[in-house]
Amino acid sequence: MSENWRKAGWAGAAIGVIAAGAAAGVAVERITVGRGMRMKARLALDAAGDYGSLRGTQGICRAEDATELYYEVDELPDDGKRRRLRRKPEPPATVVFCHGYCLAQDSWHFQRAALRGVVRAVYWDQRSHGRSARGLAQADGEPLGIDRLGRDLKAVIDAAAPEGPLILVGHSMGGMTIMGFAEQYPELVRDRVVGVALIGTSSGRLDEVTYGLPAVGMGAVRRILPGVLRALGSQVELVEKGRRATADLFAGMIKMYSFGSRDVDPGVARFAERLIEATPIDVVAEFYPAFQTHDKTAALQLFADLPVTVIAGDNDMITPPAHSVAIKEALPAADLVVLESTGHLMMLERPETVTRLLTELLERTGTATVPAATNVGAHGRSTAGSTAQPGAGT
Repeated sequence: MSENWRKAGWAGAAIGVIAAGAAAGVAVERITVGRGMRMKARLALDAAGDYGSLRGTQGICRAEDATELYYEVDELPDDGKRRRLRRKPEPPATVVFCHGYCLAQDSWHFQRAALRGVVRAVYWDQRSHGRSARGLAQADGEPLGIDRLGRDLKAVIDAAAPEGPLILVGHSMGGMTIMGFAEQYPELVRDRVVGVALIGTSSGRLDEVTYGLPAVGMGAVRRILPGVLRALGSQVELVEKGRRATADLFAGMIKMYSFGSRDVDPGVARFAERLIEATPIDVVAEFYPAFQTHDKTAALQLFADLPVTVIAGDNDMITPPAHSVAIKEALPAADLVVLESTGHLMMLERPETVTRLLTELLERTGTATVPAATNVGAHGRSTAGSTAQPGAGT
């Protein structure tokens, strides 16, 4: 353990560099606003915001390893037509939303509010996130991989959308989950999937991401970080207490790595903070290694004949826009939109634009009738249906 904590000291220094920009902003805030005042402000934002309050028909299914996965379904309103039909109606299309690392299904709050009554939708919590149970296979020592998450998605689809067309929407880790699902169930993709949206995600080479830091030294950080996270994950109570004690710095880091603009609604920023705070450090440690080995570039070809929308943020330091450009290069017919002055949590930072792009995708699949979308808007530029220009998204 002492060796792990020695490594933790080195990694702490490296992570401290990452935190420097956030710390500078926090230091200015401390000069002007007392700690008690900041705490009261956070509590006020928690009480005033209704973000994450939308609920649907609840369900629980079991993954391959018996882990309980929690999902909710927003059904289409029943207008009575089905009861008047003599023949069994065709099952409606279902949009399945897959959230990202250290988040939960509530991260789709704005899209969920906009699409209610427009399309049948399933929202689920990835294993060890949100209301889903901790992964049983991981408790038994099995390393977590993207393929496991793909099989979890299959279990959710079997339970919540066993028939009818599917539109798969994934943010960050959720997009990788969709790729892992497609690679393992190509027949299901061919027979039922009619559209895909990949938001702030990557098909591979995440081990090259520098998180906005100079490339020099990142190799050493990557080598020791998994061991450091494991060490921290073995001291959950101590680490969580430390996170609470450094809430101001933690909030600054979340804002820096989640959003690309300065005009983010404080209530939305606090909502993102709460989502990420809810992920225990041992879950963070458990999932992190899977991203370093993730490579599903070949699986993208299973979407080649489908309507695909790829959305990136030009200031995303977690999955930089070059990764979305790489997906576009693998799927030339896909629509790629790079949102300007936007970070990783684009569905929260630019909710109207992301929702509009999703409704456009629904129209292209022919599964829902929604208000016609026109331009991408002031915060996006599109390379729909064309080859991305050199340097796009960088």
